[in-house]
Amino acid sequence: MTTQNENNALPPKTCTIERLVTLPEDVEKVLAGQKTATRRNGRYADIGEIMTLNDKDFVVERVYSQSLGELTDEHARQEGYESVEEYKQSILSIHPGMPWLPQMRVWVHEFRAVEK
Repeated sequence: MTTQNENNALPPKTCTIERLVTLPEDVEKVLAGQKTATRRNGRYADIGEIMTLNDKDFVVERVYSQSLGELTDEHARQEGYESVEEYKQSILSIHPGMPWLPQMRVWVHEFRAVEK
């Protein structure tokens, strides 16, 4: 897996953490512990930043770049899906007309619940 920028300075964020997980079904997956990462076409969070969903806090632990061609079923499970194909079909249904190109790079944001 290519983890460009993981240990180096990250480029500026392109959006805010409040936009990281917004779809109701994804929020439910995060709250249920079924989704522990999200991939975006831009960088939405810094390592250590807190995302709050329904009054529950999640801390971003890793942020790195990855190509779609590097995705494995384990990565899909981080996203709350059983397989890369299931994840791919979900993404393409959300973004009609978007190509799924193996060389396309996305930003991975891995997070975990904050224990209080």
